[in-house]
Amino acid sequence: MTAPPIAEQAAPSTDAAASNAAPWLSANELSSWLSVVRLITRLPWAIDGQLQRDADVSMVEYMTMAMLAEAPDWTMRMSTLAEEASVSLSRLSHMAKRLEARGYIRREPDPTDGRFTNAILLPAGMHTMQQAAPAHVAFVRHLVVDNLSPERLRRLGQDAERILRRIDSPAR
Repeated sequence: MTAPPIAEQAAPSTDAAASNAAPWLSANELSSWLSVVRLITRLPWAIDGQLQRDADVSMVEYMTMAMLAEAPDWTMRMSTLAEEASVSLSRLSHMAKRLEARGYIRREPDPTDGRFTNAILLPAGMHTMQQAAPAHVAFVRHLVVDNLSPERLRRLGQDAERILRRIDSPAR
């Protein structure tokens, strides 16, 4: 016998831990949540595929170079870059090694504090981004921006920011 779907299960009341548990999702909440899960799973995959096909860079590589392009002197501490790109410092270090091998970035000690390492976007990295940007923007526009009214897009952005603030808040 299989358990009923999350939306139909009743929260057990006899267990002390269960009394602190959140109520089960309603059918409508579950349907919406599963749509969000599919979106956050498939959208990055689709964008990553487009960037791989058109520019031979992953989405996180593109995002990392884009953040460096916006930074003063195209330079940012690796620790800050990892936080901004939502990747671990270890993952960023591996990615930086690949980008260095391709001549897109270089790493060097921070001249103001040698305990830190800076990532610097190189002209070849900027060129790759500039070449990739038109197709990337067109794809993002096709998937998301042109698929929503300006008001719905604005609300989606606000909702995403609200969820991100909850994720980033120290009290979970």
